[in-house]
Amino acid sequence: MIEAKNVTKRYGQTVVVDDVTLQLPVGGITSIIGPNGAGKSTLLSMMSRVLPMSSGTVRVDGLDVTTTPGDVLARRLAILRQDNPLTARLTVRELVTFGRYPHSKGRPTVKDREHVEQAIRHMGLDALAERFLDELSGGQRQRAFVAMVLCQDTDYVLLDEPLNGLDLKHAVSMMKHLRHAADALQKSVVVVLHDINFASCYSNHLIAMRDGKVAFQGRPADIMRPEVLRAVYELDISIQRIDGDFIATHYR
Repeated sequence: MIEAKNVTKRYGQTVVVDDVTLQLPVGGITSIIGPNGAGKSTLLSMMSRVLPMSSGTVRVDGLDVTTTPGDVLARRLAILRQDNPLTARLTVRELVTFGRYPHSKGRPTVKDREHVEQAIRHMGLDALAERFLDELSGGQRQRAFVAMVLCQDTDYVLLDEPLNGLDLKHAVSMMKHLRHAADALQKSVVVVLHDINFASCYSNHLIAMRDGKVAFQGRPADIMRPEVLRAVYELDISIQRIDGDFIATHYR
């Protein structure tokens, strides 16, 4: 379980995340939603130790992320940030193999290679495994980065806006792959999403943030309500139920 207690992030006098306390559910997909500047990505980054906290604590299965050795934490939790700059020309297989570094220390074993092939297969990248990343479309490249994170074989997978820059087809494909990872591979997947309909349709649990705080959390049925979304986004939003999913159909 990932537990955050009184987590705060300040930049000078500006509070970006404000005294957040929460427990993330084990298993399934948890989506963090909210308007720009709500503190979503900052909170995710502090949970994974990418960004230091101004105050508060985060524990992963009881391990304090600020004091746990990096190689130990990296075998429990993996994160994919929004920006993933490349300084070397890599194939898909070479990139995915980096996900095994916490286990292999750069010397992959037969078991490590099995994890690489499983992640490539899981993300539907078999035919692209020997292609260079700069030869891929944005959606294919994003799937390769997610495969790298899955290859790390952690219980917790944190993804910051994995749909960023993807068209509708590739966004649907990505969410289906993440849903499968949560179900078939039994991962606890935490994603920051801007699209509330993707969050509603593919998530087990939603956390809605506003002004650096957790405003609401619960099942999609609890959050996808006009009065809740009005409080989060300051918009009048109509909700329809279609094939069992809660869909925002009208913004005005």
